[in-house]
Amino acid sequence: MGTKRNLHVIIVGLAFLVGGADIASAATWQQTHPRRVQVNQRLANQNARINRDLASGKITAAQAAQLHSEDKGVRSQERFDASLDSSHITKAEQRSLNQNENAISKQIYQDAH
Repeated sequence: MGTKRNLHVIIVGLAFLVGGADIASAATWQQTHPRRVQVNQRLANQNARINRDLASGKITAAQAAQLHSEDKGVRSQERFDASLDSSHITKAEQRSLNQNENAISKQIYQDAH
């Protein structure tokens, strides 16, 4: 009986080690996955662009609020997509998010000119 118990303890211990490695890996994946980094950097750049155009008077506060709201929707979608698949987004999801950002970018340009 002692051997079976020892074997069980070893198996359980290994399961915890492997499970812990997966959790650590997921945390790293979430923070540094290239597709998420690219989308989030683009969101940050667009946010700065909206704020610059608002500060320079090229767009109104209402236009800025609308653009920020649309960007917030893209950010929410990115987080939702990542939550479904081990904290990363697929190429198709990245493409879709970037298409949404392209449309918002065009709005910023049109509103500012």
